[in-house]
Amino acid sequence: MAKEAITPRAEDPARWYTDVVLGAELADYSPVKGCMVIRPHGYALWELLRDELDRRIRATGHRNAYFPLFIPQSFLAREAEHVEGFAKECAIVTHTRLRAVKDGDGVRVEPDPESRLEEPLVVRPTSETIMYSMFAKWIQSYRDLPLLLNQWANIVRWEMRTRLFLRTTEFLWQEGHTAHATSQEAEEEVRRMLGVYREVAEEVMALPVLVGRKTEAQKFAGALHTYCLETMTLDRKALQAGTSHHLGQNFARAFGVKFQDAAGQEQLVWQTSWGVSTRLVGALVMGHSDDDGLVLPPRLAPVQVAVVPIWKGDAERTRICEAAHAAGRELREAGLRVEVDDRDALRPGFKYHEWELKGVPVRLELGPRDLEKGQVVAVRRDDARKLPIPRPALARGVRELLDDIQGALYRRALAFRQDHTRSIDGWDEFAAFHDDPGGFARSPFCGGRACEEAIQEATRATVRVIEFDRPEEPGRCVRCGGAAEGRVVFARAY
Repeated sequence: MAKEAITPRAEDPARWYTDVVLGAELADYSPVKGCMVIRPHGYALWELLRDELDRRIRATGHRNAYFPLFIPQSFLAREAEHVEGFAKECAIVTHTRLRAVKDGDGVRVEPDPESRLEEPLVVRPTSETIMYSMFAKWIQSYRDLPLLLNQWANIVRWEMRTRLFLRTTEFLWQEGHTAHATSQEAEEEVRRMLGVYREVAEEVMALPVLVGRKTEAQKFAGALHTYCLETMTLDRKALQAGTSHHLGQNFARAFGVKFQDAAGQEQLVWQTSWGVSTRLVGALVMGHSDDDGLVLPPRLAPVQVAVVPIWKGDAERTRICEAAHAAGRELREAGLRVEVDDRDALRPGFKYHEWELKGVPVRLELGPRDLEKGQVVAVRRDDARKLPIPRPALARGVRELLDDIQGALYRRALAFRQDHTRSIDGWDEFAAFHDDPGGFARSPFCGGRACEEAIQEATRATVRVIEFDRPEEPGRCVRCGGAAEGRVVFARAY
């Protein structure tokens, strides 16, 4: 993609985002409307993120399992709020085979009437129902608890309006599902896993997040309550980066997930679910990138260092490329992900642009003069600064530079969020703020569903999170003037 093909973010943030995703070769549009093809660079990014999450999930005692893609339609109907929440997004399988029918000079393909299923199957929009039917078989006694499972899978939700990574009909995700003997244990679980997500978001993705509870209107269908992470995108909107749900005993009651306690009494389990998805790749793009393309935090960059040798003539080429590959080997031995770009047909400027577009944190330039001086020149992707690194200190110097970029990206994102967050008490100011320029508004709220709907209708802003650490601050609701217990965070959202 030519450099000018990226639409400036200030001109059109939606077009800019798509240009960056396509230009950086993270994903492409699928022939199936609303779906995406994740390209190798994007999938490598997802794998690194998945591995960071999986390691932490396993460390908390959870084990990975896999459950079917198809769910009997009747299973969704067992929990009323759950089926109501997902009914409009479900894809249904009704037949098991097709038949070819001659139609004039052509052939059409249609479902074979003789293959109609007795009960339709839902392509999973989430896995609570299929998992909990199995939990009821596996859990008999308090000795079987807690049951801590995690699944890496694909999900299908039939979306009307889609955007690469941020909202697609099919996406990849992780979903944890657990069962506990008490509500307190379930509460500790949802808080613990929310902490895992926060650690990955802030320490690995370099994205600051707000952490807290969703309102009743925004919670997961069928849950007692939902906790979430919210991050701010570069167009000052909110993006939900993860959720953790205390499900209470609703699903346990619907699926008969019971256990005999130590006193011999039959009890319903308390359950949780929690998950993140490939939406996090979109969060990275929307949180760090610029008009030159993708910007990636070093801990998640599939290529952390691109070594670009610079030469004139065959004699220089051999000498410089040998030095470049030697540098690449040294950096790989130090545990870094490195590419040496010695393609002969491309000019250095084209290579520079390609690695910038793909978000590589550090580019190392190595030419004849650098070889004579015993150095390489490092170029930072986050701010384009150049600095020489002595060849004997190459591995240490590059690793220190990567660590500095990781921290700088987090600090920059945090400063951006702080600059676009305001405490607003009055309705006129609140409405004007969400119209332009937008951002996070901490405003007093009564908690009423009707009031929340009225605010959304008037401004397109919703309650993103009721922060855990908010101070008690009695006041009057920004919309209706009724009593408010404290401030919540409003924003327009993806």
